[in-house]
Amino acid sequence: MQMTFRWYGEGNDSVSLADIKQIPGVTGIVWALHNKQAGEIWTIEEIQEVADQLAPYGFNMDVVESVNIHDDIKIGLPTRDQYIENYKTTLRNLAEFGVKVVCYNFMPVFDWTRTDLHHPLPDGSNALYYEKSIIQEDPKEMTEYILKSCEGYTMPGWEPERMARLSELFEAYRPVTKGKLWENLKYFLDAIMPTCHECDIKMAIHQDDPPWDIFGLPRLLVDSPAIDRFLSMVDDPYNCLTLCSGSLGANPGNCVAEIIRKHCDRIAFAHVRNLKHYKNGDFSEVSHRDCDGDVGILDIMKAYHDCGFKGYMRPDHGRHIWGEQCRPGYGLYDRALGIMYLWGCWDMLDKTEGKV
Repeated sequence: MQMTFRWYGEGNDSVSLADIKQIPGVTGIVWALHNKQAGEIWTIEEIQEVADQLAPYGFNMDVVESVNIHDDIKIGLPTRDQYIENYKTTLRNLAEFGVKVVCYNFMPVFDWTRTDLHHPLPDGSNALYYEKSIIQEDPKEMTEYILKSCEGYTMPGWEPERMARLSELFEAYRPVTKGKLWENLKYFLDAIMPTCHECDIKMAIHQDDPPWDIFGLPRLLVDSPAIDRFLSMVDDPYNCLTLCSGSLGANPGNCVAEIIRKHCDRIAFAHVRNLKHYKNGDFSEVSHRDCDGDVGILDIMKAYHDCGFKGYMRPDHGRHIWGEQCRPGYGLYDRALGIMYLWGCWDMLDKTEGKV
């Protein structure tokens, strides 16, 4: 297992590379060119800038999250082929810097959905929260709230320029059924798999967050049967998963540990986070400690360990604690605590098996 930390770049993150360097066991930075719009080519010069920033700290840049998919590809418009060619060029440029995994998603309109970015928890911290009843209302109201509550940061998937086109996006996706979205995903993957082989880069899809349809928009990667369908639809070792315990775990019916054991050889990147379910369908993100939530963090870590997981892992989201002012879900303190909890689980499992 290789521990990583998501970083949004110089001038775009409250956390510095020097801070991350002090977290034991972190060897890689999960990065992206967050100024790039979906469909644009990532140039060698732009990637080199990030490489130069990471080099003094000895971090690898093996994992990118995310090279976003243009809407024309998801919708299946005739213009998709040009955007797919742009994507291939970006993959080739990333390969020049040793990138091994590209995390991405295929969610229509919204990359992820929460209704409260600073929900108070009983211990005095706050965290991301999902209130089911609000999602039944006007998406514009929720969008305005997210943009006003993001502490001045641009949230991936919620860029103001993109959200200004919300009505246009909903209209464009209107004819896209769940079946059509599956077809468009397969078309995209079939087109880029030869380039992935050429570049030795694994495409690792992130599950839909939350794992059910919202505002009438179809969601695909929502449960174990959907993951089975996805992996068999393009049965290629470079067609992989970013297995997100929080996204799948939002549905109490999903057993994340079972999915890990079934498909560990196709998991290139692991997001580990915890959440608490409420009977009315709401959920709150909580600390990584197993007993604080309902996802089964200990079972998840044991599943990865039992399977001999050698891929990349990161703590996915954290509470806002100790008065930290940060990007919602992406502060330093609680994610660092999460890493130490995950390492504690892993080290104990190693010791139990006599590896240390």
